[in-house]
Amino acid sequence: VKRTRGHRKPKKKLLEELGENRLPYMTPADADFHQLWKTKYSKLIFRKSDTVPEELHQMVQEGFLTLRKHDCFFQDLVRIKGKDFVTPVSRILIGNPGCTYKYLNTRLFTVPWPIEGYDIKYCSPQIHDACKALIRLNDYLHIEAVKALQGQNLFETKESKDTTVIDREQNFATSLTEKGSVSKDQSSCCVPEDDYVSLKNRTSYNVTLLNYMDPLQMLYLKQEPYFGMGNMAVSWHHDENLVERSTVAVYSYSCEGSAMEESNEQKLRGRDPAVWHVGLKVAWDIETPGLAMPLHQGDFYLMLDDLNMTHQHCVLAGFSPRFSSTHRVADCSRGTLEYIFGQCELALQNLQTDSDSMALSLKSLETAVVKQVEEIHNEVEFEWLRQFWFQGKRYLKCTDWWLKPMAKLEEFWRKMETMTSLVLSEVGKEEQIEKQRNETISCFLLVLTERQKLRKEWTARCRSEAAESLPEDQRPECHPFWTDDECSMPLPYDLEEVIANLQNLVQWVE
Repeated sequence: VKRTRGHRKPKKKLLEELGENRLPYMTPADADFHQLWKTKYSKLIFRKSDTVPEELHQMVQEGFLTLRKHDCFFQDLVRIKGKDFVTPVSRILIGNPGCTYKYLNTRLFTVPWPIEGYDIKYCSPQIHDACKALIRLNDYLHIEAVKALQGQNLFETKESKDTTVIDREQNFATSLTEKGSVSKDQSSCCVPEDDYVSLKNRTSYNVTLLNYMDPLQMLYLKQEPYFGMGNMAVSWHHDENLVERSTVAVYSYSCEGSAMEESNEQKLRGRDPAVWHVGLKVAWDIETPGLAMPLHQGDFYLMLDDLNMTHQHCVLAGFSPRFSSTHRVADCSRGTLEYIFGQCELALQNLQTDSDSMALSLKSLETAVVKQVEEIHNEVEFEWLRQFWFQGKRYLKCTDWWLKPMAKLEEFWRKMETMTSLVLSEVGKEEQIEKQRNETISCFLLVLTERQKLRKEWTARCRSEAAESLPEDQRPECHPFWTDDECSMPLPYDLEEVIANLQNLVQWVE
């Protein structure tokens, strides 16, 4: 999408310029809607519910209701510009075992869906069935995403009629029996070998973030500020922490009854406020009209390729309760158990035990080695341990799967605390080579200062008004080996005192 610098306007300035006016947007009721969709939003693919196998609808919708019945949806405590907020939408992350998904400074941990090779104990057979239904939906949406991307490639190469915005009549019933991914023969018939790998990487969803909201139970919903689209369940945003140019797939299930159906008053301007919609706009563009697509029970849509980067989307609330399953290729380069265990093992390579005395010591005091170990130490504490316990006991509503790996991470953390003490002991010895000692102290001081700052932030987050507003079983909890009053861990050293001493050492050297 071509945009000039003149189109870029900060939110505050744009809202001031708009005043009481609003930018234009279109719905399917507008004559130019399909032309706008085709030209400016062609990477949004929409499928009506009747294209999805009825058996899959039934499994997934029963799964939603089961998870709701077992109180498995939770409002997240997120952090925006240094302040904590409770999300109006309740969520749960389901996906590959050991995967996490981070958004707005909050790391969510997957409730694992049942896959071969993992022993997952669910709190009830019904929760197992719900997770099984969602992996079936995941498989189906993966296949649909590959087909949609292939359709776009055909359009681009042959300059044929744009088929990306037209519902094609196909029989997808057989997809329910497929194992979970498109075979190479199925998906590569229209694309070269290299493109096949790219297609698979951009559509192999590893998590789904489930959402639930009942708008009539909300005391307040934000109004959409630019176009006047009405109540928002989710504000304008780009989805974050995704593999670049990967597809996002969203299945929508609004609990529509006779009283909640589409309004008969078609004289209304703009979108029907009774019906849920997804809103889209071109990022930083004030000339292209926005798009509001109605979402009915069982519809799904795909955001292909770079649409999530070039455009923003929001969710516009209707009157009825609604579930959605948003399937993503989360960027797990730093967000899996395999990754963080690997980091821990890397750090602990610098720790050795004397075979006779069993005394612990460090193999190296090189600045780069100390820095790497202490940064991993911070990562384990602030990206994993504190993030996990900050969310209370929510995951135990579904499974205890995460307790063992978190206990293992805590064991690694304790060893890294010992390593920090050993560094402190070594840099205090006068026989250390002065230049190396000074370099080590300087880099060590930076990492410890960051650790102290983050510990104070997490203590404040645990005590925030937003945290206190959550139900008791969802409130941030201090782990058993953290002190209850400070949400900080009992350490073999006083961090503030250590930082002060190191600062004095640095000043003395200078």
